[in-house]
Amino acid sequence: MTRSILDDAFGHHVWATLRLLDACAHLTEGELETTVPGTYGSIIDTLRHLVESDCSYLALLSDGRVSDIHETQLDVAGLRAAMEPNGEVWAAVVAAAGDPDVEVVRHRDDGTDSIAPLGIRLSQVVHHGTDHRSQVCTALTSIGVEPPGIDVWDYAEQAGRRQEVQRVS
Repeated sequence: MTRSILDDAFGHHVWATLRLLDACAHLTEGELETTVPGTYGSIIDTLRHLVESDCSYLALLSDGRVSDIHETQLDVAGLRAAMEPNGEVWAAVVAAAGDPDVEVVRHRDDGTDSIAPLGIRLSQVVHHGTDHRSQVCTALTSIGVEPPGIDVWDYAEQAGRRQEVQRVS
């Protein structure tokens, strides 16, 4: 089976979010309420937004194989449980992705429709995740917690997709 060119991007997206949730699992309630100017909100609110958005994007793009979550009180463990199955579903979505210009319509509860090409929607998922994970890492640093390595090179090494070798002359 041929892999999608987007497999690594979405594999990293889910992996990095799970690693960040794992790093936040042992924070106190007070630490989870940490906010840093210029970011979305507290650590826990940003994590909730990140996972809820991911599920929302998937609900739209997977024909409902993943449900929207609207629970604003999920703890870190609940968020991890909601995020973990998304990896397989994202893999299926990107494997089936065809024309990047096909319009995808989101019908919003307020009576409006959001119309954007599939390629833009998939790009938004990756951008959104990266942006908010970075904000949480900034907040962790502000309280003296070393954020986990979650960049693409970290993912590639963990997934066996990158090697460092000594060049032979």
